[in-house]
Amino acid sequence: MSLTRRAFLALTALTGLGAAGCSAGDAGPTALRLATGLAGGPYEVLGDRFAAELRHDGFEVRVLRTAASVENLTMLAGGRADVGFSLADSADDAVRVGSQPVSALARMYMNYVHLVVAEDSAVQELADLAGRAVSIGARGSGTAVTAARVIAAAELASAPRVGRLGLDESIKALAGGDIEAFFWSGGVPTPALASLGDIRLVPLEPLVPVLRRAYGPVYEPATVPAGVYGGARVITTVGTPSYLMCRTSLPDEMAFTVTETLFRARDRLQAPSAPGGRLDERYAIGTGVVPLHAGAARYYRTAYG
Repeated sequence: MSLTRRAFLALTALTGLGAAGCSAGDAGPTALRLATGLAGGPYEVLGDRFAAELRHDGFEVRVLRTAASVENLTMLAGGRADVGFSLADSADDAVRVGSQPVSALARMYMNYVHLVVAEDSAVQELADLAGRAVSIGARGSGTAVTAARVIAAAELASAPRVGRLGLDESIKALAGGDIEAFFWSGGVPTPALASLGDIRLVPLEPLVPVLRRAYGPVYEPATVPAGVYGGARVITTVGTPSYLMCRTSLPDEMAFTVTETLFRARDRLQAPSAPGGRLDERYAIGTGVVPLHAGAARYYRTAYG
Protein backbone atom coordinates (compact mmCIF):
# COMPACT_ATOMS: atom_id res chain seq x y z
CA MET A 1 0.00 0.00 0.00
CA SER A 2 1.32 3.46 -0.86
CA LEU A 3 2.35 6.00 1.75
CA THR A 4 -0.45 8.24 0.53
CA ARG A 5 -3.06 5.65 1.42
CA ARG A 6 -1.43 4.92 4.78
CA ALA A 7 -1.50 8.63 5.56
CA PHE A 8 -5.17 8.79 4.54
CA LEU A 9 -6.08 5.87 6.78
CA ALA A 10 -4.20 7.36 9.70
CA LEU A 11 -6.04 10.64 9.24
CA THR A 12 -9.34 8.78 9.01
CA ALA A 13 -8.67 6.96 12.27
CA LEU A 14 -7.86 10.20 14.05
CA THR A 15 -10.81 12.21 12.77
CA GLY A 16 -13.44 9.45 12.71
CA LEU A 17 -14.10 10.20 9.01
CA GLY A 18 -14.87 6.59 8.13
CA ALA A 19 -16.15 5.18 11.38
CA ALA A 20 -17.55 5.70 14.83
CA GLY A 21 -14.61 7.52 16.37
CA CYS A 22 -13.85 7.12 20.07
CA SER A 23 -16.43 5.82 22.49
CA ALA A 24 -16.49 4.72 26.08
CA GLY A 25 -14.51 1.54 26.56
CA ASP A 26 -12.65 1.83 23.26
CA ALA A 27 -8.85 1.74 23.38
CA GLY A 28 -8.76 4.27 20.58
CA PRO A 29 -10.51 5.44 17.41
CA THR A 30 -11.99 2.76 15.18
CA ALA A 31 -11.23 3.28 11.51
CA LEU A 32 -13.32 0.45 10.09
CA ARG A 33 -16.24 -1.57 11.45
CA LEU A 34 -16.63 -4.94 9.70
CA ALA A 35 -19.99 -6.72 10.10
CA THR A 36 -19.63 -10.48 9.66
CA GLY A 37 -22.02 -13.26 10.70
CA LEU A 38 -22.98 -16.20 12.88
CA ALA A 39 -20.63 -18.53 14.73
CA GLY A 40 -19.77 -21.52 12.57
CA GLY A 41 -20.68 -19.78 9.33
CA PRO A 42 -18.40 -18.66 6.51
CA TYR A 43 -18.89 -14.93 7.18
CA GLU A 44 -17.41 -15.26 10.67
CA VAL A 45 -14.33 -17.16 9.46
CA LEU A 46 -13.85 -15.07 6.33
CA GLY A 47 -14.42 -11.88 8.31
CA ASP A 48 -11.70 -12.69 10.83
CA ARG A 49 -9.20 -13.43 8.06
CA PHE A 50 -10.16 -10.30 6.15
CA ALA A 51 -9.85 -8.15 9.29
CA ALA A 52 -6.27 -9.39 9.76
CA GLU A 53 -5.41 -8.41 6.18
CA LEU A 54 -7.01 -4.99 6.57
CA ARG A 55 -5.01 -4.35 9.74
CA HIS A 56 -1.86 -5.25 7.86
CA ASP A 57 -2.76 -2.57 5.31
CA GLY A 58 -3.15 0.16 7.92
CA PHE A 59 -6.77 -0.08 9.05
CA GLU A 60 -7.84 -0.25 12.66
CA VAL A 61 -10.64 -2.83 12.44
CA ARG A 62 -13.45 -3.71 14.81
CA VAL A 63 -15.21 -6.99 13.87
CA LEU A 64 -18.95 -6.98 14.62
CA ARG A 65 -20.62 -10.38 15.13
CA THR A 66 -24.14 -10.32 13.69
CA ALA A 67 -26.99 -12.48 12.40
CA ALA A 68 -25.47 -11.78 8.95
CA SER A 69 -27.03 -10.36 5.78
CA VAL A 70 -30.15 -8.44 6.78
CA GLU A 71 -28.69 -7.18 10.05
CA ASN A 72 -25.45 -6.24 8.28
CA LEU A 73 -27.30 -4.21 5.65
CA THR A 74 -29.36 -2.44 8.31
CA MET A 75 -26.19 -1.55 10.21
CA LEU A 76 -24.50 -0.26 7.06
CA ALA A 77 -27.52 1.83 6.08
CA GLY A 78 -27.75 3.26 9.60
CA GLY A 79 -24.05 4.14 9.80
CA ARG A 80 -23.34 1.56 12.52
CA ALA A 81 -20.98 -0.45 10.29
CA ASP A 82 -18.72 0.45 7.38
CA VAL A 83 -18.20 -2.84 5.53
CA GLY A 84 -20.08 -6.15 5.76
CA PHE A 85 -21.12 -9.35 4.02
CA SER A 86 -24.54 -10.05 2.52
CA LEU A 87 -26.34 -12.54 0.34
CA ALA A 88 -27.24 -11.12 -3.05
CA ASP A 89 -31.00 -11.46 -2.61
CA SER A 90 -30.93 -9.52 0.66
CA ALA A 91 -28.73 -6.82 -0.89
CA ASP A 92 -31.01 -6.65 -3.93
CA ASP A 93 -34.00 -6.11 -1.62
CA ALA A 94 -32.16 -3.44 0.36
CA VAL A 95 -31.44 -1.41 -2.78
CA ARG A 96 -34.39 -2.13 -5.06
CA VAL A 97 -37.18 -2.25 -2.46
CA GLY A 98 -35.76 -0.47 0.58
CA SER A 99 -33.70 2.22 -1.20
CA GLN A 100 -31.07 1.81 1.50
CA PRO A 101 -27.78 3.75 1.12
CA VAL A 102 -25.57 0.70 0.62
CA SER A 103 -23.16 -0.20 -2.19
CA ALA A 104 -21.18 -3.24 -3.28
CA LEU A 105 -17.42 -3.64 -3.19
CA ALA A 106 -17.36 -7.12 -4.75
CA ARG A 107 -19.36 -10.17 -5.67
CA MET A 108 -17.39 -12.80 -3.78
CA TYR A 109 -18.53 -16.43 -4.07
CA MET A 110 -21.59 -18.61 -4.52
CA ASN A 111 -23.71 -19.62 -1.54
CA TYR A 112 -25.61 -22.87 -1.68
CA VAL A 113 -29.02 -23.18 -0.04
CA HIS A 114 -28.88 -26.27 2.18
CA LEU A 115 -32.11 -27.96 3.28
CA VAL A 116 -30.67 -30.27 5.93
CA VAL A 117 -32.41 -33.34 7.36
CA ALA A 118 -31.30 -36.35 9.37
CA GLU A 119 -29.95 -39.19 7.27
CA ASP A 120 -32.94 -41.43 8.08
CA SER A 121 -35.57 -38.67 7.73
CA ALA A 122 -38.83 -39.25 5.88
CA VAL A 123 -38.35 -35.85 4.19
CA GLN A 124 -37.25 -36.66 0.64
CA GLU A 125 -38.39 -33.51 -1.16
CA LEU A 126 -39.46 -30.00 -0.23
CA ALA A 127 -43.16 -30.94 -0.37
CA ASP A 128 -42.58 -33.25 2.59
CA LEU A 129 -41.99 -30.24 4.87
CA ALA A 130 -45.75 -29.61 5.00
CA GLY A 131 -46.82 -29.49 8.64
CA ARG A 132 -43.34 -30.32 9.96
CA ALA A 133 -41.11 -28.31 12.30
CA VAL A 134 -38.37 -26.50 10.38
CA SER A 135 -35.87 -23.75 11.16
CA ILE A 136 -35.50 -21.17 8.39
CA GLY A 137 -32.44 -19.46 9.92
CA ALA A 138 -31.75 -16.79 12.49
CA ARG A 139 -33.83 -13.63 12.55
CA GLY A 140 -31.93 -10.95 10.62
CA SER A 141 -30.07 -13.49 8.48
CA GLY A 142 -30.04 -13.79 4.72
CA THR A 143 -30.75 -17.51 5.11
CA ALA A 144 -34.15 -16.68 6.64
CA VAL A 145 -35.02 -14.43 3.67
CA THR A 146 -34.08 -17.05 1.11
CA ALA A 147 -35.70 -19.94 3.01
CA ALA A 148 -39.01 -18.10 3.36
CA ARG A 149 -39.03 -17.46 -0.39
CA VAL A 150 -38.21 -21.11 -1.15
CA ILE A 151 -41.05 -22.33 1.07
CA ALA A 152 -43.51 -19.86 -0.45
CA ALA A 153 -42.47 -20.84 -3.99
CA ALA A 154 -43.05 -24.52 -3.19
CA GLU A 155 -46.76 -23.93 -2.41
CA LEU A 156 -46.84 -26.68 0.22
CA ALA A 157 -50.08 -28.48 1.02
CA SER A 158 -49.90 -27.05 4.54
CA ALA A 159 -47.55 -24.58 6.16
CA PRO A 160 -44.56 -25.93 8.09
CA ARG A 161 -44.09 -25.00 11.75
CA VAL A 162 -41.38 -22.40 11.36
CA GLY A 163 -38.66 -21.57 13.86
CA ARG A 164 -35.80 -19.09 13.56
CA LEU A 165 -32.55 -20.62 14.76
CA GLY A 166 -28.94 -19.95 13.87
CA LEU A 167 -26.72 -22.66 12.44
CA ASP A 168 -25.38 -24.06 15.71
CA GLU A 169 -28.85 -23.98 17.31
CA SER A 170 -30.38 -25.67 14.25
CA ILE A 171 -27.82 -28.48 14.37
CA LYS A 172 -28.58 -29.10 18.05
CA ALA A 173 -32.35 -28.92 17.49
CA LEU A 174 -32.19 -31.42 14.63
CA ALA A 175 -30.06 -33.81 16.69
CA GLY A 176 -32.48 -33.48 19.62
CA GLY A 177 -35.58 -34.09 17.52
CA ASP A 178 -37.00 -30.61 18.13
CA ILE A 179 -37.09 -29.88 14.40
CA GLU A 180 -37.16 -32.17 11.36
CA ALA A 181 -35.23 -29.94 8.96
CA PHE A 182 -33.38 -26.65 8.74
CA PHE A 183 -32.21 -24.24 6.08
CA TRP A 184 -28.69 -22.87 5.82
CA SER A 185 -27.08 -20.78 3.09
CA GLY A 186 -23.31 -20.99 2.84
CA GLY A 187 -20.33 -22.28 0.93
CA VAL A 188 -19.69 -25.93 0.19
CA PRO A 189 -18.61 -27.48 2.38
CA THR A 190 -19.78 -25.60 5.45
CA PRO A 191 -17.39 -26.93 8.14
CA ALA A 192 -20.03 -27.12 10.89
CA LEU A 193 -22.10 -29.42 8.66
CA ALA A 194 -19.27 -31.41 7.10
CA SER A 195 -18.24 -32.71 10.52
CA LEU A 196 -21.66 -34.21 11.34
CA GLY A 197 -21.77 -37.28 9.08
CA ASP A 198 -25.41 -38.25 9.78
CA ILE A 199 -27.22 -35.70 7.62
CA ARG A 200 -28.27 -35.34 4.02
CA LEU A 201 -29.49 -32.52 1.79
CA VAL A 202 -32.88 -32.29 0.09
CA PRO A 203 -32.80 -31.17 -3.60
CA LEU A 204 -34.21 -27.70 -4.33
CA GLU A 205 -33.12 -26.93 -7.90
CA PRO A 206 -36.63 -27.25 -9.48
CA LEU A 207 -37.56 -24.03 -7.66
CA VAL A 208 -34.87 -21.91 -9.33
CA PRO A 209 -37.06 -20.87 -12.32
CA VAL A 210 -39.92 -19.97 -9.95
CA LEU A 211 -37.62 -17.82 -7.81
CA ARG A 212 -36.04 -16.15 -10.84
CA ARG A 213 -39.46 -15.21 -12.22
CA ALA A 214 -40.39 -13.65 -8.89
CA TYR A 215 -37.08 -12.04 -7.86
CA GLY A 216 -34.76 -11.95 -10.86
CA PRO A 217 -31.30 -13.43 -11.54
CA VAL A 218 -30.08 -13.32 -7.92
CA TYR A 219 -30.90 -17.04 -7.90
CA GLU A 220 -29.30 -19.70 -10.07
CA PRO A 221 -28.89 -23.48 -10.16
CA ALA A 222 -26.09 -24.85 -7.98
CA THR A 223 -24.71 -28.36 -7.54
CA VAL A 224 -23.38 -29.89 -4.33
CA PRO A 225 -20.89 -32.62 -5.34
CA ALA A 226 -21.42 -36.19 -4.17
CA GLY A 227 -19.62 -37.01 -0.94
CA VAL A 228 -19.37 -33.47 0.44
CA TYR A 229 -21.64 -34.30 3.36
CA GLY A 230 -21.34 -38.05 3.13
CA GLY A 231 -24.08 -38.53 0.54
CA ALA A 232 -23.44 -40.76 -2.45
CA ARG A 233 -25.23 -38.58 -5.00
CA VAL A 234 -25.02 -35.08 -6.42
CA ILE A 235 -27.61 -32.68 -4.98
CA THR A 236 -28.96 -29.83 -7.09
CA THR A 237 -30.10 -26.77 -5.18
CA VAL A 238 -30.57 -23.00 -5.25
CA GLY A 239 -27.51 -20.75 -5.39
CA THR A 240 -27.18 -17.07 -4.60
CA PRO A 241 -23.92 -15.08 -4.46
CA SER A 242 -22.36 -13.33 -1.48
CA TYR A 243 -21.40 -9.68 -1.79
CA LEU A 244 -18.95 -7.59 0.18
CA MET A 245 -21.00 -4.47 0.90
CA CYS A 246 -20.33 -1.04 2.38
CA ARG A 247 -22.18 2.10 3.38
CA THR A 248 -22.50 4.36 0.33
CA SER A 249 -20.93 7.25 2.26
CA LEU A 250 -17.66 5.34 2.78
CA PRO A 251 -14.89 7.61 1.42
CA ASP A 252 -13.76 6.65 -2.09
CA GLU A 253 -10.13 6.16 -1.13
CA MET A 254 -11.11 3.89 1.74
CA ALA A 255 -13.41 1.81 -0.53
CA PHE A 256 -10.60 1.56 -3.10
CA THR A 257 -8.13 0.30 -0.48
CA VAL A 258 -10.55 -2.21 1.07
CA THR A 259 -11.22 -3.66 -2.40
CA GLU A 260 -7.53 -3.68 -3.22
CA THR A 261 -6.80 -5.54 0.02
CA LEU A 262 -9.52 -8.08 -0.76
CA PHE A 263 -7.86 -9.08 -4.02
CA ARG A 264 -4.29 -8.81 -2.81
CA ALA A 265 -5.11 -11.28 -0.04
CA ARG A 266 -7.52 -13.54 -1.93
CA ASP A 267 -5.38 -16.68 -1.67
CA ARG A 268 -4.94 -16.29 2.09
CA LEU A 269 -8.63 -15.53 2.68
CA GLN A 270 -9.60 -19.04 1.51
CA ALA A 271 -13.16 -18.14 0.56
CA PRO A 272 -15.45 -21.17 0.28
CA SER A 273 -14.62 -23.54 -2.58
CA ALA A 274 -17.35 -22.53 -4.98
CA PRO A 275 -17.70 -20.61 -8.26
CA GLY A 276 -15.90 -17.32 -7.73
CA GLY A 277 -14.44 -18.65 -4.49
CA ARG A 278 -10.90 -17.57 -5.37
CA LEU A 279 -12.18 -14.12 -6.29
CA ASP A 280 -11.84 -12.78 -9.80
CA GLU A 281 -12.21 -9.15 -10.86
CA ARG A 282 -14.46 -10.08 -13.79
CA TYR A 283 -16.77 -12.09 -11.51
CA ALA A 284 -16.65 -9.50 -8.73
CA ILE A 285 -18.28 -6.65 -10.67
CA GLY A 286 -21.48 -8.62 -11.39
CA THR A 287 -23.64 -7.20 -8.61
CA GLY A 288 -26.90 -6.69 -10.53
CA VAL A 289 -29.02 -3.76 -9.36
CA VAL A 290 -26.71 -3.21 -6.38
CA PRO A 291 -24.37 -0.38 -7.44
CA LEU A 292 -20.62 -0.68 -7.09
CA HIS A 293 -19.14 1.94 -4.80
CA ALA A 294 -17.22 4.56 -6.79
CA GLY A 295 -13.98 3.64 -5.01
CA ALA A 296 -14.42 -0.05 -5.85
CA ALA A 297 -15.25 0.78 -9.45
CA ARG A 298 -12.00 2.76 -9.68
CA TYR A 299 -10.10 -0.27 -8.36
CA TYR A 300 -11.59 -2.51 -11.08
CA ARG A 301 -10.74 0.03 -13.79
CA THR A 302 -7.17 -0.01 -12.49
CA ALA A 303 -7.10 -3.83 -12.39
CA TYR A 304 -8.36 -4.10 -15.96
CA GLY A 305 -5.60 -1.75 -17.06
